[in-house]
Amino acid sequence: MLVETSIADRLNVNFALIHKERKKANEVDRMVLVGDVKDQVAILVDDMADTCGTICHAADKLLSAGATRVYAILTHGIFSGPDIACINNACFEAVVVTNTIPQEEKMKHCSKRQVTDISMILAEAIRRTDNGESVSYLFSHVPL
Repeated sequence: MLVETSIADRLNVNFALIHKERKKANEVDRMVLVGDVKDQVAILVDDMADTCGTICHAADKLLSAGATRVYAILTHGIFSGPDIACINNACFEAVVVTNTIPQEEKMKHCSKRQVTDISMILAEAIRRTDNGESVSYLFSHVPL
């Protein structure tokens, strides 16, 4: 959590987290919001979404805690099962996902989904690794 709070500090934004407990895969047993989101725009950040049940549940929790709008930013959008209906029916303004997995077909059925291209940063990370250069440099100097 230290990384997340330091990023929030650098961006000069408030930080809250949602603690989730699972009894088995793809099934959240309990979810607790830690922090205050009242009258705030909430941005959910997660590494991946499969069926989207967790992020949709988290979005509802944020809205019920007083968030004014909810966005999601995901690294890997696997998107299977009931994901389209879940996102379409959820309170999201937008769900932004990288293109580590092709999204074109899924986007046809969900207008809330937006894709951001990360090919340049991946290429630069590979180039730096191959040349023995610092990859951590990319954390503060993102190529455009």
